[in-house]
Amino acid sequence: MSKKNVTKKQTVAKAEVILLGIDVHAEKQVVVRQIDGATPQPGQRFSKAGLLNWARKQLALGKKVYSCYEAGPFGYGLHRELEALGIKNLVVRPRNWDEYGKKVKTDKRDARALTEALDRYVRGNKRALSVVRVPTQEEEHQRSRGRQREAFSRELQRLAAMGRSHGLYYGERLKGQWWKPRRWKQLENELQGIVLKLLAPLRRLILAVEEELGEATAAIEAQADPVRPKGLGALSGELIAREIGDWKRFSNRRQVASYTGLCPSEHSSGNHRFQGSVTKHGNPRLRRLLVEAVWRLLRFQPKYIRLDKWRAELHRRRGKVSSAWKKKMVVAIARQFMIDLWRINTGRCTCEELGLELAK
Repeated sequence: MSKKNVTKKQTVAKAEVILLGIDVHAEKQVVVRQIDGATPQPGQRFSKAGLLNWARKQLALGKKVYSCYEAGPFGYGLHRELEALGIKNLVVRPRNWDEYGKKVKTDKRDARALTEALDRYVRGNKRALSVVRVPTQEEEHQRSRGRQREAFSRELQRLAAMGRSHGLYYGERLKGQWWKPRRWKQLENELQGIVLKLLAPLRRLILAVEEELGEATAAIEAQADPVRPKGLGALSGELIAREIGDWKRFSNRRQVASYTGLCPSEHSSGNHRFQGSVTKHGNPRLRRLLVEAVWRLLRFQPKYIRLDKWRAELHRRRGKVSSAWKKKMVVAIARQFMIDLWRINTGRCTCEELGLELAK
């Protein structure tokens, strides 16, 4: 074989694995490439379109191409576009890549750290990256609508508090929903002119947000499953379902509990073991919804089997419990209630078996 033919064969030979670590930003993406376990190459900057064109070329250079980027405000659009090209992409949990505390953070350093972690992950170390489940587009749309409703609720509270702040500044204390028609008529006769001038534009904003909030709430409740435990409202039940997306995503109860962030923290070494407050490593919206639901379950579900343990503890304490103990109890029940919801929605048990009465 001639030297020319050997050179040609070497030129067209494909790499076994190409890894791409991507640090994603609104305007530019920084990418570090690693070929067949070699030293990662220097980072390159691309626009989104430029990144996709360059990524497409990598498919001609390697037999397998993997990429990853951190979950964040840019959603899963880039993930779906990379997957459509034929690249195996992972969306991973964000983390601090400055493991040694050097206090030096750049986009290229982060992209390189992503690439090195991806290399370990592809080689079999599944703990190198915490991979985020990518929802379907329909699940993503439903979840976004639920979160938008939550944003409307927070904005309503913010505007209402701003109005109360204006009133306090001028010596007037506004209580409750001061923007409602009957209360507003009373305020028009009671308050100083400057206070009314400050409150009037806030009231118009509040009424607009309140209308949007009502429409969003009604739309979500209309899609709720009518078969649900008593005390778990249509709104709460549907919002929980939207945050989960697919109940079958979990393989066991530990994964379910971990996703809520309601598991106790732990610091153990040798013969010493200490469990502290909950980790809060999970979905904060889901955690809040579950805690709210459990406070209602305590009232509407007296036969729920998860309450038996706490009734016995309450009897042992002779009914004398602090508010802090009650909160700990609710958190523990919320974790177990989430597991029970998973069991119910995956057909592992029924509400009747758990002592849960169905809503009528």
